[in-house]
Amino acid sequence: MSEQTIHKNKETRGFQSEVKQLLQLMIHSLYSNKEIFLRELISNASDAADKLRFRALSQPDLYESDAELGVKLSFNEQAGTLTISDNGIGMSRDDVIEHLGTIAKSGTKDFFAKLSEDESKDSQLIGQFGVGFYSAFIVADSVTVNTRAAGVAADQAVSWQSSGEGDYTVEDITKETRGTDIVLHLREEEKEFLSEYRLRDIIGKYSDHIGIPVHIQTVERDEEGQETGRKWEQINKAQALWTRNKSDISEEEYKEFYKHVSHDFAEPLTWSHNRVEGKQDYTSLLYIPSKAPWDLYNRESKHGLKLYVQRVFIMDDAEQFMPSYLRFMRGLIDSNDLPLNVSREILQDNKVTQSLRKACTKRALTMMDRLASNDAEKYQTLWNEFGQVLKEGPVEDFANREKIAKLLRFSSTHAETVEQTVSLADYIERMKEGQDKIYFLTADSFSAAKNSPHLEQFRAKGLEVLLMHDRIDEWLMGHLPEFEGKQFQAITKADLDLSAFEQEEEKEKRKETEEAFQSVVERTKTYLGERVKDVRTTFKLKETPAVVVTDENEMGTQMAKLLAAAGHDAPEVQYILELNPEHPLVSKMADEADEEIFGRWVEMLLGQAMLAEKGTMDDPSQFLAAVNKLLG
Repeated sequence: MSEQTIHKNKETRGFQSEVKQLLQLMIHSLYSNKEIFLRELISNASDAADKLRFRALSQPDLYESDAELGVKLSFNEQAGTLTISDNGIGMSRDDVIEHLGTIAKSGTKDFFAKLSEDESKDSQLIGQFGVGFYSAFIVADSVTVNTRAAGVAADQAVSWQSSGEGDYTVEDITKETRGTDIVLHLREEEKEFLSEYRLRDIIGKYSDHIGIPVHIQTVERDEEGQETGRKWEQINKAQALWTRNKSDISEEEYKEFYKHVSHDFAEPLTWSHNRVEGKQDYTSLLYIPSKAPWDLYNRESKHGLKLYVQRVFIMDDAEQFMPSYLRFMRGLIDSNDLPLNVSREILQDNKVTQSLRKACTKRALTMMDRLASNDAEKYQTLWNEFGQVLKEGPVEDFANREKIAKLLRFSSTHAETVEQTVSLADYIERMKEGQDKIYFLTADSFSAAKNSPHLEQFRAKGLEVLLMHDRIDEWLMGHLPEFEGKQFQAITKADLDLSAFEQEEEKEKRKETEEAFQSVVERTKTYLGERVKDVRTTFKLKETPAVVVTDENEMGTQMAKLLAAAGHDAPEVQYILELNPEHPLVSKMADEADEEIFGRWVEMLLGQAMLAEKGTMDDPSQFLAAVNKLLG
């Protein structure tokens, strides 16, 4: 650790309230695996080195005649301190206050809500929120950070100190070397980390893969065990993992590298390490996480891959290489074809970038397809975590629409469970002879879908229907007209035709019934006027007297709700009332000669149908008055 001079300009500041909560979790209950703190701090040091290397491309003076980047570990048994030092980018006073005094993320309320929901997931959530620095308080009763930003004078360094209670101090110091020294004042019960053997073991386990050397200060002793001197010894490979041969990398190394690049504490579901040479020259290492990040549904939040050019770190969250519907993917891409001084502006409109994005997207979809084929249980985990985001794909990515559709999963009447396990390929395999359409129903919830009256005739004929109950489903189906040559058919549309599954005798009988019932249809039309688009006879119902449907090109109920929820002015849905002439209530209405009483029956049937379809009605009082008079 570098030598310090007199401290000055000292101030005490209070932590952001969320940090106080986080520190209490860290100190009292969070981690079962305490050694994780060292992985997090070394990972941060590696990031600091990457950032300096990138900045130095345009400002080589930042190296200050010391271009050998690395991390050093030293400990003092008598003082009970462990020090992690790096010579990376360092921090200014403002940086220290911003990064160490607050959680520099939005959504902290959601974060703590999730912590309280399930304490067993706390460690995974900490990783997802990128607050690994605070893990130092798992083992330390106080932490000191001495840091100087690269390129500034030695007397512009700063020291940060806290015991993890409610506040921290910041003061100016002099630090001759750039970078950051983190001094952990270990608790008495955590002195196991003041052991060279223990530290070597942890580094070998968690940090062998990072691209900068990690040195430990070793003690030299004579034959009598007396200390004779100290020296620095490198204890990791210090070769970027993705540059090594795949055959030389163990499964554990891949998993630990994932935790390094993603700051996730959970293991990934799967990964793909790919080296391409020829027309393009790049390496990609892509991971599919096993847990969704807290901000998955915020399309504006940062996402993307770490970008390296010729093994030099360029930027985090390079969203140009992964479409929004794959924003849960993690990993990196290292290109030899992009310029080292690449900027986000260059990436926006660059043929190399577009080609790399296309390749990364294709590989991500292939990874998921293989997982679905080889490990259904793992794929179901992926779907449960990321399925709703993946459903954005057919809308955003027309070129890969069929591939994405193959990955989609839904509930259906085949199993009638809320879990979405049915693929479109499964559905097609079970289609009845003569069936040429994939039938689906969208609804507000699984319960509403499963109990919809629209399903009655499908159940009677043994036809499977996909039950879609996610909010995005209506939007999805508007952009997914077919799959493997089979068109999708919403069962709430008026053009629904199930005659292919009926006997000729049944068709003839229904034609006669429809003709005899036509006068009732006309009376109903006259009563309702412009309140509905049309009134028709239907034979698709069994237990239900009436339903409302829409024309094929008319906006459906769920789309109208989706637009309204998003604050848009949706046009009024024009419903068609369909009456079941074989239902006792409809027969009773048909036999009613008194037009006033007939109107009450119409009001009741229309109200029931609207409730079943929308969950609401325009004028409940009109419906209730009609029901009360009929029952009175």
